[in-house]
Amino acid sequence: MAYQIRRVDYYYTSAEDRPGEAYKLLNILAQQGINLLAFTAVPTGPSRTQLALFPEQGSKLEAVAGRAGMQLDGPHSALLVQGDDRMGALAEIHEKLMKAGVNVYASTAVTDGKGCFGYLVYVRRDEMDQALGALKS
Repeated sequence: MAYQIRRVDYYYTSAEDRPGEAYKLLNILAQQGINLLAFTAVPTGPSRTQLALFPEQGSKLEAVAGRAGMQLDGPHSALLVQGDDRMGALAEIHEKLMKAGVNVYASTAVTDGKGCFGYLVYVRRDEMDQALGALKS
């Protein structure tokens, strides 16, 4: 299985659940030169959305957020797996983690439609090194 794996930091923030809020945040980050490796948004109630930001450079995001008065929760760690998309690729990743005794408590995957995938894998902090070892073997 051909894939790359790396540990990534991510941060949470929240916004009102209304049109344009994600755009405002993403636009500010783009204007400030923040490159995001991934981004997710999930509702946390009837009027709030939790935004997860996976910056290439966490310290740069922290500085921009501080200047903009943005509240961040983090950094937290996850694994970013990127590779060639093929049948069973995600199952093989989970098999390796299962055999290593690592619990995946959340994950998100997407393909690019051209033969590659990206997969965010959330494991507990105390299992991170174990997960990296299992996937790199």
